[in-house]
Amino acid sequence: MAKVVFKHQTGNTPELFPINIFDKIADSHPVRLVDIVVNSLDISKIIKLYKGGGTSAYHPRMMVKVLFYSYLSNVYSCRKIARALTENIHFMYISGNSTPDFRTINDFRGKILKDHIHKLFSEVVKMLVEMGYVSLDVQYIDGTKIEAKSNRYTFVWRGSVEKYKEKLEVKINTILSDIESSIQADNQDVNKEELPRKINSDELREKLSVLNKKLKDATKRQLKELQKLQDEHLPKLSKYEEDLAILGKRNSYSKTDKEATFMRLKDDHMQNGQLKPAYNTQISTENQFITHVSIHQSPGDTTTLESHLDSFEQSYQKQSKEIVADAGYGSEENYEMLEQKEVTAYVKYSYFHKEQKRKTKNNPFLVQNLFYNVQEDFYVCPMGQRMENIGTAKRTSSNGYESQVSRYQAKRCEGCPLRSLCHKAKDNRQIEVNHRLNELKNNAKELLMSEKGLEHRSKRPIEVEAVFGQLKSNNKFSRFTFTGKEKVELEFLLMALGHNFRKMVA
Repeated sequence: MAKVVFKHQTGNTPELFPINIFDKIADSHPVRLVDIVVNSLDISKIIKLYKGGGTSAYHPRMMVKVLFYSYLSNVYSCRKIARALTENIHFMYISGNSTPDFRTINDFRGKILKDHIHKLFSEVVKMLVEMGYVSLDVQYIDGTKIEAKSNRYTFVWRGSVEKYKEKLEVKINTILSDIESSIQADNQDVNKEELPRKINSDELREKLSVLNKKLKDATKRQLKELQKLQDEHLPKLSKYEEDLAILGKRNSYSKTDKEATFMRLKDDHMQNGQLKPAYNTQISTENQFITHVSIHQSPGDTTTLESHLDSFEQSYQKQSKEIVADAGYGSEENYEMLEQKEVTAYVKYSYFHKEQKRKTKNNPFLVQNLFYNVQEDFYVCPMGQRMENIGTAKRTSSNGYESQVSRYQAKRCEGCPLRSLCHKAKDNRQIEVNHRLNELKNNAKELLMSEKGLEHRSKRPIEVEAVFGQLKSNNKFSRFTFTGKEKVELEFLLMALGHNFRKMVA
């Protein structure tokens, strides 16, 4: 029988010439890539934030390395990061054996890094350009809604605030009118016409001050009404005004994260598409690298495109030559904006795919299929009747963008055998046509149907949507851990950096 031989173990006793444990880390390990990249970043502005005196501080470059590597490794908790710095060889390597505690890491991330993360992110992307991974000449843009950290069931809705505020104003004006009537009965000179129908808290406060001076010998009822206005109605009115100020242009906000808006999530925790507090995260990608990030409070993608592109231009001092996006961004406002920026826009519009189908093309009753005489500006209905221009109207978007539509009407639909198929209105058929939007749609369609457009359309689903799949499914990032738009943006940019590092390693 052969003799069994076991490998030698050094045991727990120290060696005279101990080995370097960092030699055990492979040259191709992601931690070495993070170390090299962060060493080349310019962090002089971060260093200037530190003031002399007191105890020594951990070097900000080391802190940046630790945070970048943590998000690459899907470790987001400061306590877990602090623990890894004492247990994980890769974290020991990236920190140079430094062991900041979780409070130090959290303070650095939340107070120092948040103002400089955009600059660091764009610097890393510029490195990707130098290495040939991306060119920044094309942006594949899409958005996803990610749930906020806030309570899912405490919310404020604009409709409710406006309704209750209006009712409160009626109550206040009724009480003020009653007091006015009693004063006039006592022959005191107060002008009733001065009372506003809509009243704000400042006006009410001023009015109460005037009434308190004039009502020197107030009755018990008058005192009771004034006290109710002062202690009950005035605070409520101030609260409603505060709610409307927080809402801004939004329709809702969460009480525990006032910058989060309630949005319908496809993959919420209850799996039934309920409204939850969330942020609309927009990203640009190229070769599945994230090249730009912006966070928005509006649920729709349409209104986010201009600010997203403006911030891209601000980060890189250039704009991409081509933009590729889905139908959520196809609007007259966006097409006009992209033309002004001299960008080739491969952006779909609503019903782009539907209008390619035979059923839509062969439907003679649809507005887009009616014959239009450009010279004399009239349409022809399926029965051959002229539909004359009866005027124009303006339509205003939620962003304040004004569109002009032309209205056309048939002269006589009564007795038409095709009327039941053509329209269901009681009077003659009317249609509204936005000629400028139709022109922009035709330009977009021509680009989308071109050879280059077909290539971009085939790449878009495997560009942005694949990246969102990596972040939300593979990395389990389905809910923010910070509150407030600024910190949410910090968190997502760190996630985006982690994603880009993983791609570089792959």
